[in-house]
Amino acid sequence: MTENAQQQPSAPPTELPTQYAPADVEGPLYERWVERGYFEADAKSEKPPYTVVIPPPNVTGSLHLGHAFEHTLIDALTRRKRMQGFETLWQPGMDHAGIATQNVVERELGKEGKSRHDLGREAFVERVWQWKGESGGQISGQMRRLGDGVAWSRERFTMDEGLSQAVQTIFKRLYDDELIYRAERIINWCPRCLTAISDIEVEYQDDDGELVSMKYGEGDETIVVATTRAETMLGDTAVAVHPDDERYKHLVGKQIRLPLTERSIPVVADTHVDPEFGTGAVKVTPAHDPNDFEIGQRHDLPSLTIMDEHAVITAHGPFQGLDRLEARSAIVAALRAEGRIVAEKRPYAHSVGHCSRCKTTIEPRLSMQWWVKVGPLAKAAGDAVRDGRVKIHPQEMEKRYFDWVDNLHDWCISRQLWWGHRIPVWYGPNGEVVCVGPDDEAPTGEGWRQDTDVLDTWFSSGLWPFSTLGWPEQTESLAKFYPNSVLVTGYDILFFWVARMMMFGLYAMDGTPPFHTIALHGMVRDQFGKKMSKSFGNAVNPLDWMDKYGSDALRFTLARGANPGVDVPIGEDWVQGSRNFANKIWNATRFALMNGATVDGPLPDASQLSATDRWILSRLNSVVAEVDALYDDFQFAKLSDALFHFAWDEVFDWYVELSKTTFMAGGEPAKVSGRVLGEVLDVTLKLLHPVVPFVTETLWTTLTGGESVVIAEWPEDSGFRDAAAEQEIRSLQSVITEVRRFRADQGLQPGQRVPARLTLDGTALAPHETAIRQLLRLQPEGDAFSATATLPVAGATVALDLSGTIDLVAERKRLAKDLAAAEKEKAQAHAKLGNEAFLAKAPDNVVEKIRARLAKADEDIARIQTQLERLPQA
Repeated sequence: MTENAQQQPSAPPTELPTQYAPADVEGPLYERWVERGYFEADAKSEKPPYTVVIPPPNVTGSLHLGHAFEHTLIDALTRRKRMQGFETLWQPGMDHAGIATQNVVERELGKEGKSRHDLGREAFVERVWQWKGESGGQISGQMRRLGDGVAWSRERFTMDEGLSQAVQTIFKRLYDDELIYRAERIINWCPRCLTAISDIEVEYQDDDGELVSMKYGEGDETIVVATTRAETMLGDTAVAVHPDDERYKHLVGKQIRLPLTERSIPVVADTHVDPEFGTGAVKVTPAHDPNDFEIGQRHDLPSLTIMDEHAVITAHGPFQGLDRLEARSAIVAALRAEGRIVAEKRPYAHSVGHCSRCKTTIEPRLSMQWWVKVGPLAKAAGDAVRDGRVKIHPQEMEKRYFDWVDNLHDWCISRQLWWGHRIPVWYGPNGEVVCVGPDDEAPTGEGWRQDTDVLDTWFSSGLWPFSTLGWPEQTESLAKFYPNSVLVTGYDILFFWVARMMMFGLYAMDGTPPFHTIALHGMVRDQFGKKMSKSFGNAVNPLDWMDKYGSDALRFTLARGANPGVDVPIGEDWVQGSRNFANKIWNATRFALMNGATVDGPLPDASQLSATDRWILSRLNSVVAEVDALYDDFQFAKLSDALFHFAWDEVFDWYVELSKTTFMAGGEPAKVSGRVLGEVLDVTLKLLHPVVPFVTETLWTTLTGGESVVIAEWPEDSGFRDAAAEQEIRSLQSVITEVRRFRADQGLQPGQRVPARLTLDGTALAPHETAIRQLLRLQPEGDAFSATATLPVAGATVALDLSGTIDLVAERKRLAKDLAAAEKEKAQAHAKLGNEAFLAKAPDNVVEKIRARLAKADEDIARIQTQLERLPQA
């Protein structure tokens, strides 16, 4: 009844242990998968390709929950596609992480009392490679723990020989096309890392600083400016005002004295200035502020660099040698002494940029750097999404993408580091500049030297979708697996990485974008929605949860929270719940195997099946169709939830329970139900496998005798539906649920047997009487039967004789006490909500809680009154 894989006759089922122990199963299973080559990809295959590249983790990194989340989603996609018959490549690899890795090795050298300068560049780079071999790549082993189905034989590193050739090739092409250039411009400088960093590597946060208003000029020719960085006034080369500002028209073009210096600076008119903000006048420091740099360019102002790379003042005078913060205080004090301070505000909260690596405050600095001219590249990246060649999922994220690529500034790609791809440009003794490609000979001879900078790490990772496949060589892998099918990544690196891959992929691959779809997910947060951080004390090592509950439990928890583009809260109790689900799958399969569940032979014709069997097969096909549609829409949370409820509620609870009477009776009906149960488990385990691979592998191979569910065929919807059977079982479920609720309300123990008369005439429930009596613990009515309660439900009537089963007087007394408590709770809540003074002062969340208490009290009163009415008279 499903388009399931053609099963080979299964070996006799191996008896499963009574309990599932993930630690005993997961490691050996994963190694077996790798040894058998299940995750490898063949470029010569005639199967349709399905390609996903791993967002390369840093070589310095270890597995965190964000990695585990993202890898779970990618692994689910690739496992399913492999089962669907695609030649599936999940491309693994790591990023060399220029700044982070250099910092790690420099710290190690520091413990030895050395610096990188003691070793020299070549020896230091060798030391980094040594560290990488000994300590780097820890995350690879952790990915195995999680079950990542990557093609390990294809693992790449952004500094390996092939990828280095790709970097040099594209640099040369961009340089020759005048899309890479060298210029002196304002950059973001980290005084701790001692390197330029890109705009998107700057994290902004509100810091408490100071706002100082100070007076420039003398007498009638004075002007007041305000700044949060008073130390930069040493580099001021103008004051700017708006050309239409009547207050300052008499000063435009004049020179005014710059305090604490021997210089005078001009007053210039520039439309950048907002006359409504502050005093309407701004100090201009072209060498230390990006906006001031642009003003300086328009007015041909000199640019005075007044700090070195450590953010120490270099301007001659009393402040030379002071750190920028020390100089700030000293300069304000000196201005105050001269009577130049007009106003001071402390604390003054304002947005300040910090290095994303070390959190040091960024210093805008004029510097000679290498840049990518992004205009034409960014336009191509925007057009590829606008014309539909690349789809962003969820679609509402497109706006964020366009906001970025449509307003992208030229990209500073040079970094003042030693670890990384060194810029392939040589300078000659007579001013020559030569860019060298991978097939070119570098210039030699006296006076020739290579540029000392390296490329931004994102430059090499921007080539990842095609460099990992062998580009610039026209390899079989490149022809087979480019473009990638989908990119799965977080919305937080849409700008860091995705936009760069789009620009470089379209440029290098002649207009073919690097992937068809960009599927964006959110960030993992704690169970209260708060960002995870060591400083907050809520950071979690996923390996701890994997050790405690198993990898499947962590994976299922993460997938079940994965709504597209939305952050994912997670708590340990949720992982524990997923472990319980794995145990439920295990125990239900053990029961099935002990009761003859099998995949041998074809499914019997529908005419030979009971309504229960037809119901579960109908539901099974519906779930196959639902899960497929949700996978195609990257709705991991919804598909996981659908599988959870189908497996737990419909298969393991209802179908297994309803089938017990059939199995107990034996005979041909038991054999038929055994085949149906085998089919349902076979398909359900396959559907679950991409998300929970370990437990499903163990159970599926035991059930079917097949080699591995990893390479089994993905089930298809056969189209079989039986609406009548589904309605019949819904009616049956209604009867059982209602009677169970009544029993609980009357305080009956779950195993306590009660005499009952079932009137099923005129319904489809007559064949289910045995199952109803067994599941509800209802015994035959007997001669002395006297109905004390009658429940009409789903067209049937269930009459119960509760005489002698409960103490009616005690039960009525208990319910009366509960009713009084509920009525008191209602009265208290009602009084508070009727108090206008209380409502005016109480926070919204408090009022909401009281409303919820009132609603709960109303529900309790109605429930208890119904129970009292149903009690037989004593």
